[in-house]
Amino acid sequence: MHGVLALLALGAGCLPAQVLAQADAATATESSTLRLKQGTRLREVLPEAVRSELPTFVSGDQIESQTDAVTVIEGSAELRRHDTVIKADRLEYDQRSGDARGTGHVLINRQGDRFTGPDVQLNVNTDKGYFTEPEFTLLRNEGQGDASRIDFVSKDTTIAHNARYSTCPRTPGERWMPDWLVRATRIELDNVEEVGYASGGVLEFKGVPIMAAPYFSFPTSDKRKTGVLPPSINFDSQSGVELMVPYYLNLAPNYDVTLYPSVMSKRGVDLAGEARYLAPTFSSRLRAAYMPSDKLRDRDRWAYALAHNQRLGESLGAWGPIGLRLNLNRVSDDNYWSDFPRSSTIQLTTSRLLHSDAVLGWGHGPWSASVGAYKWQTLQNAGSPITPPYDRLPAVGVNYSRINQSLLGSDGWDFTVQTNFTRFQRSVAAASGTVKAGGDRALAITDLTHRWEAPGWFVQPRARLHTTQYQFDGATGASTTLSRAVPTASLDSGLVFEKPSSFWGREYVQTLEPRAFFTWTPFRDQSGLPNFDSANRDFSLASMYTENVFSGNDRISDTRAVTLGVSSRLINPDTGAEVVRLGVAQRYLLEDQNVTLPGGKPVTERLSNILLSGRVQWDPLWSFDSTLQYNPKSRESVRTTVGGRYTPGPYRVLSAAYRIQRGVSEQIDLGWQWPLSALWGDAPARVPGRALGPGQWYSVGRMNYSMPDRKIVDLIAGFEYDAGCWLGRVVLTRLQQTTTKANQSILFQLEFSGFSKVGASSLQTLQANVPKYQYLREEISPPSRFENYD
Repeated sequence: MHGVLALLALGAGCLPAQVLAQADAATATESSTLRLKQGTRLREVLPEAVRSELPTFVSGDQIESQTDAVTVIEGSAELRRHDTVIKADRLEYDQRSGDARGTGHVLINRQGDRFTGPDVQLNVNTDKGYFTEPEFTLLRNEGQGDASRIDFVSKDTTIAHNARYSTCPRTPGERWMPDWLVRATRIELDNVEEVGYASGGVLEFKGVPIMAAPYFSFPTSDKRKTGVLPPSINFDSQSGVELMVPYYLNLAPNYDVTLYPSVMSKRGVDLAGEARYLAPTFSSRLRAAYMPSDKLRDRDRWAYALAHNQRLGESLGAWGPIGLRLNLNRVSDDNYWSDFPRSSTIQLTTSRLLHSDAVLGWGHGPWSASVGAYKWQTLQNAGSPITPPYDRLPAVGVNYSRINQSLLGSDGWDFTVQTNFTRFQRSVAAASGTVKAGGDRALAITDLTHRWEAPGWFVQPRARLHTTQYQFDGATGASTTLSRAVPTASLDSGLVFEKPSSFWGREYVQTLEPRAFFTWTPFRDQSGLPNFDSANRDFSLASMYTENVFSGNDRISDTRAVTLGVSSRLINPDTGAEVVRLGVAQRYLLEDQNVTLPGGKPVTERLSNILLSGRVQWDPLWSFDSTLQYNPKSRESVRTTVGGRYTPGPYRVLSAAYRIQRGVSEQIDLGWQWPLSALWGDAPARVPGRALGPGQWYSVGRMNYSMPDRKIVDLIAGFEYDAGCWLGRVVLTRLQQTTTKANQSILFQLEFSGFSKVGASSLQTLQANVPKYQYLREEISPPSRFENYD
């Protein structure tokens, strides 16, 4: 058969009707593969017996063929068999065995994976064969490579010999040298597990070997996969040079482990890891680290953190469900927080108090109960000691709550009773040694409230009785029992006025919302009671409309006061978005407040400070927030916070805040993530899953600057570079630990796209500290095989 183009279908005439129906049904599955588990391929759905009976189509400039014999195609030769396409200058196809031989500019496309080279031998029935000197491209992660030979072992297994592999694009020309590659004597590609196995492999970056192993594996898709994660190198002022090479173990769909082994030049080896478990009734995460014989401290160092939540029963009949929560945190010594400020086990950069608790909770209808143990580990520093909080060993509570009940001829009454028994304990260092203190507290809080409201107004009265009984060791050392009962009455009320308004050519709904809050708590002498958990509330709009100025239950303030406030908002009538909010409030004491914390003084000033707040988001790109605490007597601000944020697009955010507390601190807080190309022009368009595309530099960081000290308190600043097939980060950190001591470090990290995509070290630092930080990679839908269709 001769001609410009010839087309021939081989074997279609003998295909049974039921086989055709099975093939059509299997082919229809292609449109629904996104509903299957990730990694499911059409070959897995189509039975082998069906595939062997499918028709084979051949085309070319010249075709010579005999029935049930060898077909020879020359000139633009092409063979199609279901999900496999072979193109070459010359093809020989044996209809009896299914063997196909292609020579000259050969291309094979198997479900979007492409192989090119000079010569191929492939059985289209069994998918077994070989390819000499091929180049290949994988569909799912755009992986590229070449080899001296590829063996097609089965429909889902391919072995490349003397191979190179990378996700960097192939540049034009005979010599391909990507920025990074895996060079191995043998690479096995498993399409079912979507993973590659390299034997005698070396990972090279810019031509420099950075990791070698006799055997390792790597992913060929975004599917979770056991293997090495991006390495990181840190230069720390305390620990020296630190090299971390994480390793991820995908043990099961609901269970995984990540190992964080690292070597610190000044300290030694640190063995850290994280295990996660997810089940229908519980979830767990355990993080731990162990450093044998820290050379700087001459001792073993360790830390662990366990978070566990579990439902012990979906339902226990009339008894209701029970839940368990564990949150355990512990370190080996007081210096752990300052020696390991970026610990992957426990985040200690801002806290020297480690909280551990174990709680059982139960609830059914209006009843709920809990029993728990709450314990603190206080990391002391001789230069700035802190008083440890009390441990609660144990704390038992039973609560009753009825919401929206009928009472006094009207519905909507809320009635709650909270009861609790707690044993408080703590140990405090003193000149005579460690002194233990504590006691028992039993309390009951009864609360009755109702809210009447309608469009334009609300009124909410509340009555509360707070009863407490203590048993503790008094000043003489003898056991002391004291009790207290404090009633409280309050009335909250407000109005809401609305009107249409126009500002700068835009239509809004403007509100005026005056609010009045009255509270009355008589004086009860509480100076002889211990203080286990009470402290001053932060001065804010929320605290000005509460009955008790103290948190906790050991001090109930004798607040007899009226709080008056007013707020106004501008609301977009089309979207309901709040464009502007302004508010002001002040509290007036009707009588002196004589109940104080230990060492405190009674409050005799009738007028409190004035609190003003404002928020403006005139444009979705801009937002401003401000809070001012003003003392009318001294006519000066006590505390002021002014902040703003600008987010003109993806991966572009600037935030700034100014905070001053008179006589205490004055700081400027800056945060940013910004592409450097946008400094001199418009930023490039967003690329799905790839930030703003390859070749982009980003500046990222956060800085806290002390105005009185004229120095930077905390600093995290660095650069990210997106090369497309790899990401690079360098981050400088300076974390203040005491007034005279700071930890400084430089963090380096590389991520190889499609090979190792989970970040650690510097990435965790950026995500935890930079407001609105966006990772430069995001998950996208798996590509269809028709994206590489031939």
